[in-house]
Amino acid sequence: MSIVSPSTRTPVASARVPEIRRYQNWLHEKHGLSFESYHDLWRWSTTDLDAFWQSIWDYLDLQSPTAHTAVLERNVMPGAKWFPGAQTNYARQVLRHAEPAHAAGQLALISDNEKGEARQLSWPELSRQVAALALHLRAQGVQPGDCVAAYLPNIPETAIAFLATASIGAVWSVCAPDMGTNAVLDRFTQIEPKVLIACDGVTWAGRDIDRTEVVQQLRKALPSVTHTLVYRNLKSTHLIEGVCDFDEAIARDDAQTTAFEPVWVPFDHPVWVVYSSGTTGLPKPIVHGHGGMIMVMMMQLRLHDDVGCSYEPETLGERFHWYSSTGWVMWNAQVAGLLSGTTCVIFDGSPGGSKEAPDWTVLWRFAARHQASFFGAGAAFYSSCMKASVDLADCGDLSRVRALGSTGSPLAPDVQQWGSDQFRRIASTAEQENIWWCNISGGTDFAGAFIGGSRELPQSPGDMQCRLLGAAVEAWNEAGEPVTGQVGELICTQPMPSMPLYLVNDPEGARYRASYFEMYPPGHGRRPGGGDLDASAGSVWRHGDWLRVGDEQGQGDWCVIYGRSDATINRHGLRMGTSEIYSAVEGIAEVIDSMVVDLEYLGRDSYMPLFVVLRPGMTLDEALKGRINAAIRQSLSPRFVPDDIFQVSEIPRTLSGKKQELPIKKLLLGQPLEKVVNREAMANPQSLDWYVDLAKQRQMT
Repeated sequence: MSIVSPSTRTPVASARVPEIRRYQNWLHEKHGLSFESYHDLWRWSTTDLDAFWQSIWDYLDLQSPTAHTAVLERNVMPGAKWFPGAQTNYARQVLRHAEPAHAAGQLALISDNEKGEARQLSWPELSRQVAALALHLRAQGVQPGDCVAAYLPNIPETAIAFLATASIGAVWSVCAPDMGTNAVLDRFTQIEPKVLIACDGVTWAGRDIDRTEVVQQLRKALPSVTHTLVYRNLKSTHLIEGVCDFDEAIARDDAQTTAFEPVWVPFDHPVWVVYSSGTTGLPKPIVHGHGGMIMVMMMQLRLHDDVGCSYEPETLGERFHWYSSTGWVMWNAQVAGLLSGTTCVIFDGSPGGSKEAPDWTVLWRFAARHQASFFGAGAAFYSSCMKASVDLADCGDLSRVRALGSTGSPLAPDVQQWGSDQFRRIASTAEQENIWWCNISGGTDFAGAFIGGSRELPQSPGDMQCRLLGAAVEAWNEAGEPVTGQVGELICTQPMPSMPLYLVNDPEGARYRASYFEMYPPGHGRRPGGGDLDASAGSVWRHGDWLRVGDEQGQGDWCVIYGRSDATINRHGLRMGTSEIYSAVEGIAEVIDSMVVDLEYLGRDSYMPLFVVLRPGMTLDEALKGRINAAIRQSLSPRFVPDDIFQVSEIPRTLSGKKQELPIKKLLLGQPLEKVVNREAMANPQSLDWYVDLAKQRQMT
């Protein structure tokens, strides 16, 4: 990946005062704090944790009926205790905006789907439906701490169900309906839900997919479920026997719904359970708290994504869209827009049309119809748009889009440049002339981002602008020393309020520690402000990504993620992130997608195969192989020329679109398929058959 020098990084134009500048102005006015650079602000935020996180509490105007006795009671990982004594509630923070946002003429939710069934939900109606469902759940005996499991797509009813669950102190967990029975049960059996909220089916890529049989199977396999609600997403004419109709449950409109208020819960009361990808064993059920999610998600959306509230009378206000399945943590991030009173614009369905009729303009036309101001999606989506030669000039009125978000995997520089060029061609504002890309990298594990954007920093394709405030992130070498200008392990040396409270069924915390803290034991490394870590500070968080901070001379705040550290290629002593190989290979016009794995054998040279998906009608011949090898040799090093190149029909991907490098690596090293990947947790499980056959062939040779 090429490095752009500081002098060629492009300043970001903004037609309004960026939220991060408003925050810094507030810091100066209220506390007399001034910072010469973003780096100085970041350094303060990661070294004076009490002052920083208290400032976030105050700036966001968070509320509690009781005072907290400390900001961070004990600075240790794992086990940090945040804001003891404070009380909060995620749903209360959302619904406090109902009156002012509605008075300003703003909507809470705008939704659409493949069938063009657009809907709008006002703030008062959101409040009423949340209250009605919350009262219904209470009537079924749901108590604070009980789990409510959902099998729902990205529709308004899912957000309503989540807020109703949170409002009574119950714990939410959702799986997307594109997941099969076993994958869902791998998750829900661990949390023993009391209530199941499901749908009768979904529409995807032009087809209606009935899910009533899966719902029946889930009910039978979850003995803890005492009540089931079903939303008729496909407008079924009859209900499954013994279940309650979702629409009937939210129809209530009486004095009790009007008087309903979400309960106050402790800052660290569980709000939801999310799951790791779970390539081996059962997925990790990760528990996050109300307070941590409110603080970190609001801080990141407001200060780093520059997503504001909608209190702009007689205007459309902020309309925030980030395409996601409910099975991806970006759904949680999308719904978090409601925490600040922002209008959330959601789409349910395939972003690329159908296999028979591919169409990568779907989301762009959706954004134009509903006047989205922030447009976010996975990096793979933008790449697909570029490969399909999408012309945004043909996608409707995109004049209100002022920011683009990307995550899920590294965004290739040429893809970002393509998107910028598209907006430059259709620009109607100065912001669109140099459209701002908010490229972020984080994880389900702490439901947040470590690396992201800032409206006030320059940008260059392929890079992320900064480490986020409060995220004490560094790149560490194998000796546990922080490095700049070099690729190292992504480490976080200080706790954040959004880090997991615990994992379900992990009473001693052994699985939690093994997942994030074992590589660097207590006392290993240095604090970001200088000075050794001691054992009392606990361990440091090892995230599992390769990161470079700064340019090759270690200058600047920008960062580059090079892919998962456990899938990194190490050829002849030279380490390389897989994203750099993909950048070279997928820059060739014939190549649509690719994946590389390094099969390391004890006492033998590694074997590195490359798998490529070509454009329809193309065949991998010797000439194309030569061009692929030449591209890798020229862009990276001759060391990374693959041992073999195979043409495949698909690259295996998770439901969130990530390439499944590690499972395929383990499969080709001889491990059984069922031990390395869960088919039902994949976006394209049929793709595995070819790789299984290859693994068998290798075992016979």
